[in-house]
Amino acid sequence: MYVCALAVELHIPEARSLKAKRAVVKPIVEGARHRFGVAAAEVDHQDLWQRASLGFAVVSSSAAHATAIVDQVDRFVWSHPEVDVVSSERRWLE
Repeated sequence: MYVCALAVELHIPEARSLKAKRAVVKPIVEGARHRFGVAAAEVDHQDLWQRASLGFAVVSSSAAHATAIVDQVDRFVWSHPEVDVVSSERRWLE
């Protein structure tokens, strides 16, 4: 069993309220869940308007498959023009 986690830090420059921030974050989180079958959540900075930390996790029977899924999720997050990706970090869990 292979488990890979992806932590992504986002800056949302156009967000002027928590409601505006959630309108940007929710489609990313829900889209990743539905499109790639990963676990996804906003994991930090829930009280800040222009900052978000998202966590994604995938469990697979092969490392190559887990890597491919995480690559797709990473590209999916980067494809949203309304956010600036500050950092993206992968972690393999044992």
